[in-house]
Amino acid sequence: MSQQKNIINWGIIGCGNVTEIKSGPAFKNTEGFNLEAVMRRDAEKAEDYAKRHTVKKFHTDADELINDSDIDAIYIATPPDTHHYYALKVAKAGKPCCIEKPITPNYHEALEIYEVFNKANIPLFVAYYRRSLPRFLKIKEWLDDKLIGEVRHITAHLSKPASKVDVAKSYNWRTDANIATAGYFDDLASHSLDLFTFFLGNIKEAYGVSINQQNLYTANDAVSSCWLHENGITGSGTWNFGCNDHVDDVVIYGNKGTIEFSIFHENPVVLKSSLKNESIFIENPKHIQTPHVENMRDYLFDNSKVHPSTGATALHTSWVMDKILGKI
Repeated sequence: MSQQKNIINWGIIGCGNVTEIKSGPAFKNTEGFNLEAVMRRDAEKAEDYAKRHTVKKFHTDADELINDSDIDAIYIATPPDTHHYYALKVAKAGKPCCIEKPITPNYHEALEIYEVFNKANIPLFVAYYRRSLPRFLKIKEWLDDKLIGEVRHITAHLSKPASKVDVAKSYNWRTDANIATAGYFDDLASHSLDLFTFFLGNIKEAYGVSINQQNLYTANDAVSSCWLHENGITGSGTWNFGCNDHVDDVVIYGNKGTIEFSIFHENPVVLKSSLKNESIFIENPKHIQTPHVENMRDYLFDNSKVHPSTGATALHTSWVMDKILGKI
């Protein structure tokens, strides 16, 4: 592709909230990319999105978008329960694809997607965009430079109060057990666990317990877990979505110090070590997926480049999630 075209035209399936600020403008504004078309089943909403974001075309049928000869690559931004369905269609069309995270609601569907794209040698990316953000790359740099020595353990704690939507028991696909078995854990912990493997390597064992403590929705709302990385680093985490306060804390422990940070809050990243002490605030870009999208651009135009979030890395995250939830 890189040798044949100077511009890659993208189409988006599902132009909902995530595409308004986080991702859609990134595809549109990245040099070498063009957001050519969007698809949403509601024609009025699809047209409105296209007008507001100055996108040339809109569709109400995903097949029309996928098979549009003007579209070179597809970004699937629908809820996770339809990712498998659309991804296989994109693979059949032979087009590079980026899928919103998590890649699917379960490991088995994720594996099928990965195998289809891998066999056909079609680029597959997944929007675990934190792997490309400067604030997390700083943490990766500290780890690679061994500023906390040999890493021993990582612990994560995310808790939030129930939202007004939760308390009202209004429908939210993120808490529908048919789409996300463990609700917000599926949506949010996937970011955390994916990032931990980016920092510390793949996980070989993972265990967990999950429960619905509040009975506000069909999905579980509390998960606790422990895991073991292939290199012997241990990990533990808890995610609870019915607490009184919003806590977002991660600590990586080494034999010479610690690194502390948040996954979702834009707090400073803090290094406390016998070698160096540092606290740095690194602001996220306005369109938070921009570095992730730019890395896709670099890979598609130069296959010698490496993208940090691929179908293979997302597949491993899916395996870890299902191990914690006892699905496999």
